[in-house]
Amino acid sequence: MKTLLKAILFSATLLLMMVGCKDQNGPAESKITGSITNSSECKNFISGDLKFAEADTFSCVHYQYDDVTHKLIMNHINAGFNCCPLKINCEISTIDDTITIHEFEKEQGCNCECLFDLDIELQGVDQNNYQVRFAEPYAEGQAEIFFEMDLTSNNEGEFCAVRKGYPWGGMNSQRSLVHSCFSGLY
Repeated sequence: MKTLLKAILFSATLLLMMVGCKDQNGPAESKITGSITNSSECKNFISGDLKFAEADTFSCVHYQYDDVTHKLIMNHINAGFNCCPLKINCEISTIDDTITIHEFEKEQGCNCECLFDLDIELQGVDQNNYQVRFAEPYAEGQAEIFFEMDLTSNNEGEFCAVRKGYPWGGMNSQRSLVHSCFSGLY
């Protein structure tokens, strides 16, 4: 009887140790999900002119958090994509306190790039400190959107990256490229 009791106790101890070690070594899993709820048209070409509500050298993220619904709304202003993306999507991944928003397009339908505004909605966000990183298809070699977001002290904020390479900045030099890209569409 003592041998059976010792065996059960030993097995229970081993099981607790294995579960405890797994929790300590693995990254914390998150329940954060999200998607793009709205995207603008290509901002570089409107009625034959290049027009911007914000400076085209900025790529900014404005965010607002609702601590009751655990919903985080992010507006990515001047996100760079192909001029004819068919559809713009994102995938959300989290490791520990880092939220990565990987943006991508369904199709590269034109031989040009332009800027879009995106509305991204994340659900299941707890009121904590986070590192937020945007992975963007055309921002390689440009300033990265990577910032700290402290939702324990402020439910809204913004971060901007200054970019001067195509499709950001220097839009006068892009005028002929944009016109030639869209000339066959009208």
